Amino acid sequence: MKVIRLHEGKERALLRRHPWVFAGAIARGGGDLGETVRVDASDGRVLGWAAFSPNSQIRLRMWSFDAEQRIDRDFFRRRLQTAIARRARLGLDMQAVRLVHGESDGLPGCIVDRYGDIVVIQALAAGIERIKPMLAELLHELLPRVRIYERSDAGVRGLEGLQPVSGWLQGEGQTRVDITEGGLRYSVDVATGHKTGFYLDQRDNRARFAALVREQRLRKVLNCYGYTGGFTLAALAGGAQEVTTVDSSAPALAQAEAHVRLNGFDTAHAPMLDADVNATLRSLRETGRRFDAIVLDPPKLAPTAAAAARASRAYKDINRLALTLLEPGGWLFTFSCSGGIDATLFQSIVAGAALDAGVQADIVARAAAGADHPLLLSFPEGEYLKGLLLQTR
Repeated sequence: MKVIRLHEGKERALLRRHPWVFAGAIARGGGDLGETVRVDASDGRVLGWAAFSPNSQIRLRMWSFDAEQRIDRDFFRRRLQTAIARRARLGLDMQAVRLVHGESDGLPGCIVDRYGDIVVIQALAAGIERIKPMLAELLHELLPRVRIYERSDAGVRGLEGLQPVSGWLQGEGQTRVDITEGGLRYSVDVATGHKTGFYLDQRDNRARFAALVREQRLRKVLNCYGYTGGFTLAALAGGAQEVTTVDSSAPALAQAEAHVRLNGFDTAHAPMLDADVNATLRSLRETGRRFDAIVLDPPKLAPTAAAAARASRAYKDINRLALTLLEPGGWLFTFSCSGGIDATLFQSIVAGAALDAGVQADIVARAAAGADHPLLLSFPEGEYLKGLLLQTR
C-alpha cells in the first residue's frame, strides 16, 4: 500500500472528519489515478485511507478514517447497503430517489440515482472511476431487477483528468422511464436529461410550492429556468390559473408541455417561452406584467469559489428583476445550486437585489435538497442547493 505523508498541522481537517485533502497539504508520496493509499500525519500517525487523484487540487478523498479498515469489495458493499437502507428508513418512494450522495454516504465523488427500473451512476472522481465496474456489479447484486446506466459526463471530471463517458453498464434497452412524484407523472430520459435525468433534489421544494399556491390561492405564476416543468406542474396542481414557463432549451420546453398534458392539465393555461430568462424578465417589466409568484431556479453559475464574484452579479440581477414583477404580497422562491455560493452569501445577494428593486420582503422559509441528499455535518461543501422563500410587503 502506498503512503501519503502530510505536512505538519495539515492533519487537522482530517481529525475533524473532513473528507478532502488538498494538494498543498501533501509533503510526500503519491499513487496512480484513483488508487487507494494510506494517509499519515507528519509524525507518522495513520489517519485513514483515501483515493488518490494526481490531477486534481483535491488530491485525496477519504474512504475511511479507521486505520484498521480494509478497503475491499466488502467495504464498498457495506457502504452501498447502508446508503440504500438509509433511504428506505426515510419512507421515500424508492422508485425515484437518490441512493448514494457522494461524501455524505462515504463514497466521495459517487452519485447513484434510481428511476424505476434504471439506476444511474455518476463517477465524478478518480477513486470512483477506478472501482466503477465493481460498484456496478454490487448494485446489481443489491438491486437485481434494475438496469444500470452511467452518466459520467459532468464537466467536473475534467479536473480529475477524466474524460466524459455515458452508456449502459448493466442491461440495455430504452433509456426513458416514467416516474411519479407527489401524484404527478414525469417521463425521464436518463441518457439525455440534465444531471442523471431529473432534478430529484427539488422534490420537497416542488411539494412545498404546490402547497403554497393552494393555500395562498395564487393565480398567476412565472417559472424561470423551468426545464421540464417540475415547478410548473406543482403550480398547476396547486390550482394556479396561468403558469408561464421560461427556458432557453426548446427540447426541455417540449418535454414540459408534454408533462402538462400527461397530467391532464390544459396547455392553454401553461404557456411556454423559449427565451433567455434575463431578457424575458426585462421585457415583462417593460410591459407591466405582474405575477403572484415567481420561481427562479437557474443552473449552476459558480461551480467553485473562484467564480463567485461573477455569479453573484448574475444572481443579483435576476432576483432584482423578479422582485419588480411581483404583485404586492407576492412570493419569490429563489435558488442557487452553485457550490461556490454559500447560504450566507446567497442571502446577502438576494437582500442586495431587494434593496436595488426598492422592495421589502420577509424570509418565510429556507430551502435545501431533500432528505435523500444528506448533508454531512463535517462537510459543509455538500450544501450545494440553497433556496429562500420570500414574501414581499
